Amino acid sequence: MQYILETNVYPREPEPLKELRAITASHPQAYFSTAPDAGQMLGILLKLVGVKKTKEFGVFTGYSLLLTALTIPNDGKIVAIDMNRESYDIGRPIIEKAKVEHKIDFIESEAVPALDKMLENPANEGSFDFAFVDADKNNYVNYHERVMKLVKVNGIVVYDNTLWLGTVVQPESSLNDYFKEGRERIIKFNKSLAADPRIDISIVPLGDGLTICRRLY
Repeated sequence: MQYILETNVYPREPEPLKELRAITASHPQAYFSTAPDAGQMLGILLKLVGVKKTKEFGVFTGYSLLLTALTIPNDGKIVAIDMNRESYDIGRPIIEKAKVEHKIDFIESEAVPALDKMLENPANEGSFDFAFVDADKNNYVNYHERVMKLVKVNGIVVYDNTLWLGTVVQPESSLNDYFKEGRERIIKFNKSLAADPRIDISIVPLGDGLTICRRLY
């Protein structure tokens, strides 16, 4: 992993992202941040899809949000949802300095109510090119049903942490209660995606696991 970071990721990482990663490193929950190698993959997907309108659930200090804002066109838009504005405000000065804040609509809210509010407007259905989901794992199944209505056909949805630090393949007896609970939720979610005929899927072992979904219909 370190070889990949030092050889491929860090040399190509934009300076604003390096700066944000550095200030996030001292945060007591720094492990919430998107892994740089996973971020690099997200950047490629955003470019391949030609994303202009996207949404993100779970912002933290904004590494993946800033990456997205740097990648999409100047007239692109990101709806970013997080319960904690305080964490977002840590990274916000760097986002402002990078001159990409105008692309971001930050909503301080739990994700499910925010999604339901978006779905009240029929114009939002099928209007998003892309979604990145990195919020409460217990609600991934609930997010998925709503996100599928918001992302267009052939649009991409990416779920983070779908390997849950590798615990999905570890014996349950070897884990503490926190990891047992998360492991069970993620295993159920991964099985539900594999059984969903509406999507193509691929789990990529970057960061803590990314599941990439393409909406088929």
